[in-house]
Amino acid sequence: MEAVGDIAVAHFAFIGELAPGQTVDVVVERDRGDASFQVVEGSRFSINSGNLEHPFASVIQIDHRVDEPTQAVFRARSGNFSLAWTSTFYLAAGTFLALALYHAYALPRPLVDGTEVASAGRMLGDFVAAFTSFFQKSYIWLTIAFLLLYRFAEAQLVKLASPFLLDLREAGGLALSTGEVGFVYGTVGVVMLVIGGILGGWAAAHHGLRFWLLWMALAINLPNLSYVFLSYVRPESFLAINAAVAVEQFGYGFGFAGFMLYMLYAARGEHETAHYAICTGFMALGMMLPGMVSGWLQELMGYRHFFVWVMLATIPSFLVTVLVYFRIDPAFGRRESVA
Repeated sequence: MEAVGDIAVAHFAFIGELAPGQTVDVVVERDRGDASFQVVEGSRFSINSGNLEHPFASVIQIDHRVDEPTQAVFRARSGNFSLAWTSTFYLAAGTFLALALYHAYALPRPLVDGTEVASAGRMLGDFVAAFTSFFQKSYIWLTIAFLLLYRFAEAQLVKLASPFLLDLREAGGLALSTGEVGFVYGTVGVVMLVIGGILGGWAAAHHGLRFWLLWMALAINLPNLSYVFLSYVRPESFLAINAAVAVEQFGYGFGFAGFMLYMLYAARGEHETAHYAICTGFMALGMMLPGMVSGWLQELMGYRHFFVWVMLATIPSFLVTVLVYFRIDPAFGRRESVA
């Protein structure tokens, strides 16, 4: 390895034989040690019989602010990554297909379902009636505002959370590996999200949506402070990073339960299923529109100021929550009300 200043170049060669046409992918990454070390060039190679004899090099850089002895261990992993990704997506597709077949068998069907075949004109008329009646509901524009703005801050945060965890420390990120981010979000984050959602539903069943809605708005917004903490402190402790993400995801799960219940509340009445579907469309729009500009904002501000902006962006969420709070039936969502 050759080192100059804060840059080191590691040379290596593939030892072994390859069959004609065989390709081996190699990934060079930090295995353990100080996260201030990062592979900035030469992190992935494809080795075949044509370049087998050629040496390969990876450029490793250490944060220039490090002023004391430190170390890190890097490793080179080889394998067929195309096959790995293909297998992953086949497994995901098979899982969803199995779930679809199970749901087709297990989900209940309304007694009013029948075999009557409606004409195209009747279907179009029913669609128009369901669509127009949605916009004739009381306080519908307030409802739409709530659907669009309740997750206004979260919609921006979620687009930059993973890039922030992956980005180099010199760029303001936490420099986690792809595997570490997968564990943080795919394991810890999902578990806490599910726990938060279950507790949110349980809480609403005991006291009703109105009782908990303001608390749920606080739960979905205030834990975003975890990313303000991470961006300013930038802890190297993997446990601290997991804890911060766990708090944010738990709050999101708890707060999102109130959002789902409000969509059920807004969809009550005739054409309930169609109106709930329209609500989910506005829910998706409320995630898409803020997310479209979040990357641009982060490039302008940097991670620290962006996450501060995310906290300021929680204000519209609190405003629409307060406005709809007084128009919700206090009994809605309670277990006896649902029954």
